[in-house]
Amino acid sequence: MLLKISQSLCLGFGLISSSALFAAVKEYHLVIDESLINLTGKTVKRMSVNGKFPAPLLEFEEGDDAVIHVQNNLNNQDTSLHWHGLLLPGLMDGVPGFNGFQGIKPKQSFTYRFKVRQNGTYWYHAHSKGQEQDGLYGALVIRPKVHTPFPAHEQTEQDYVVMLSDFHEQGSQQIQNNLKKSAEYYQNQRETLGDVFKQVKHDGLQATWSDRKMWNQMRMLKTDLSDVTGYTFLINGKTPEQNWTGQFQPNEKVRLRFINASAMSFFDVRIPQLKMTVVSADGQPVQPVAVDEFRIGTAETYDVIVEPTAAHYQIEAESIDRSGFALGSLHQAVDSSKTRPPVQLPAPRPRALLTMEDMGHGEQHDMSHDSPTRQTSQANHSLPKHDQHARQDLHASHSAVSEKNQPHKPVEGWANMSTPAGHKALQYQDLKALTPQPDTRIAQRELVIRLGGTMERYIWTINGKKFSDAEPLQVQHGERIRLRFINDSMMAHPMHLHGMFMQLENGQSAAQMPNKHTVIVPPGKTVTTLLTADELGEWAIHCHLLYHMSAGMMNKLIVAHVNEDQVSNPSSQKMPSKPATAQGASHAHH
Repeated sequence: MLLKISQSLCLGFGLISSSALFAAVKEYHLVIDESLINLTGKTVKRMSVNGKFPAPLLEFEEGDDAVIHVQNNLNNQDTSLHWHGLLLPGLMDGVPGFNGFQGIKPKQSFTYRFKVRQNGTYWYHAHSKGQEQDGLYGALVIRPKVHTPFPAHEQTEQDYVVMLSDFHEQGSQQIQNNLKKSAEYYQNQRETLGDVFKQVKHDGLQATWSDRKMWNQMRMLKTDLSDVTGYTFLINGKTPEQNWTGQFQPNEKVRLRFINASAMSFFDVRIPQLKMTVVSADGQPVQPVAVDEFRIGTAETYDVIVEPTAAHYQIEAESIDRSGFALGSLHQAVDSSKTRPPVQLPAPRPRALLTMEDMGHGEQHDMSHDSPTRQTSQANHSLPKHDQHARQDLHASHSAVSEKNQPHKPVEGWANMSTPAGHKALQYQDLKALTPQPDTRIAQRELVIRLGGTMERYIWTINGKKFSDAEPLQVQHGERIRLRFINDSMMAHPMHLHGMFMQLENGQSAAQMPNKHTVIVPPGKTVTTLLTADELGEWAIHCHLLYHMSAGMMNKLIVAHVNEDQVSNPSSQKMPSKPATAQGASHAHH
């Protein structure tokens, strides 16, 4: 993505000579408006920033003073911008109704000012109604300080953003209205009678009848992997036919900064015939992991390094409901006279079907210990109980499926990516922090965050309440807490915390747990993270599937200086003071 936006660079603190005492001021002027775009043959009005759809790339260097002037040129809509994954003062986080920020009124402006305290791959987007779906999102890249460059294993000759997103011909408000009419409005990939006959042949009539009866009683579909279909998937705002391309010279190493800026889509990402080395997750450096593919949830980011040897490669990001691809290319720039090969639409992998195990009814994963009646006894242990299924490699929880070799075997389970035999798919358990975590204390307290929904009315909840009815969560500044995400629903939820990084309890030692701002909580599973509440303010915690958040799956986490007896929440439990080891923690992967 090219940066074409007015910016100024100047030195602060006058004539102070010490390099430790001055900072660069990086300034942007962003104008939010509406523009006509045509990506699929139909011209529609969508959000734009400085006339661009999606919004332009913003670049900073760690230590900069960021000054971002935002002008709302919309006629009748408030707007806002949230800097996803950035550590900054609460007022600058950009969520209306939090920290005194009330959004940006039509024809008015707001200036965001904050110190850039980190480096890595992040993004920015609206936090107002459905404007994120309608085009108000862009990439944000922060370079390391000049005197602290990337480690040797991360140094590359080329560096590209690969921003994935989902474009719909219907506007966000129409989509939301349709989901309210019927949660199954977009379910056009239902099983057919032929699928039933295949199940009878595979499982027998009695087992099939019992299975179908249970799904009908739950009023759920095995194919319910995505709430919304009809998307065209984009890379850096380009359709597969438009074929976004990154160029490289022979023997160059290339960094690809993958950002899932979609509203509702999970992607399985691969570059056939080219290994990827993951070096960063959610903007935070991790120990290198060589993989063939990875699943990226909405709002997550991964940096990978590749070393191409052939002249051409195709980047393939397939939606998990197998309804389409975001496609792009890596192409050797030796001879510009040679035309690039056309985009090749890959054959879709088998579509996974949800199982009773995904619903928490499987024999291998008994969620009963997480039931509301047993939360107290569960939290009386210093660390979470061993969760047999969560400790598994979820992407490999079923044998790798080759459609060629096993054409009749059903592909079952949310986490089943149909990874070819012998290929490596990234797991959460693979992620290790590159440098030791500064805080390895055990949790003093646990917050239980139960994720649920009422599909008939399309309401999504945290701890049984939608955002408008929920009491805020409250923690003491500096407190070490555990966030226990329990998914009682049949949908996966990428849970995002503003303002701070969580340490994912993924089986690594406390010092090596990776930082994440967004964690995927698969259907019927439990994921736990540790949090040092060291940023004062009111911070949003929500599902990053746009229509789940809009329908209520959001809460406010308040970090404040309070007396211990004031820190209260019906879903929190005090942790015992006896010492414990991180090896006992539950391990969860996506």
